[in-house]
Amino acid sequence: MAKKLNLTILQGDTFTRVIRWETPPFIYIPITGITQAAPAAVTAIAHGLKTGWRAAVVSVHGMKQINADNDPPRDADFRQVSVVDVDHVTFNKINSADFSLYTTGGYLQFYTPVDMTSYTARMTIKDRVGGVILQALVSPTDIVIDNTNHTITITLSATVTAGWTWTTATYDLEMVSPTGVVTKLYKGSITVSKEITT
Repeated sequence: MAKKLNLTILQGDTFTRVIRWETPPFIYIPITGITQAAPAAVTAIAHGLKTGWRAAVVSVHGMKQINADNDPPRDADFRQVSVVDVDHVTFNKINSADFSLYTTGGYLQFYTPVDMTSYTARMTIKDRVGGVILQALVSPTDIVIDNTNHTITITLSATVTAGWTWTTATYDLEMVSPTGVVTKLYKGSITVSKEITT
């Protein structure tokens, strides 16, 4: 089922959105240390994560403030990581300086990245659901699939957004497998914010 993601695009600006396609099952990587620092730095040997991927911290003893609020974690419990090296990540949005001292245990919990080998992507922007097509984007021209870093990057040039005469629309982003299976990944509305200088 497609996730809902509403977009706001400033007219005349280049628009870029990076999307990561995650799916069950969860992956669990044991944690062996967490710093009392800003940002929080987590040691998890051979974690396999890429910068920007979302992970939750669960089952930590001592520094319980860093644990996800829900079991299993909900969407709000996942935060993007920055990879330091193969054994360490940081959570830029977590300041653990005043948290309790980490003692033992815990896991980095995250969804499995989808293998996008030989996939293509397409995004259709329409004036309304089932309406007239206003813009069509395809890979690799407008949408870049990076299977190594598990990213799907949508780019609309400043020239394209400057030429839009509409202010609201709807869109969907679909991934097409090598065998032709179509997965609707995201859908939502697009609001165009007009330039204040024109």
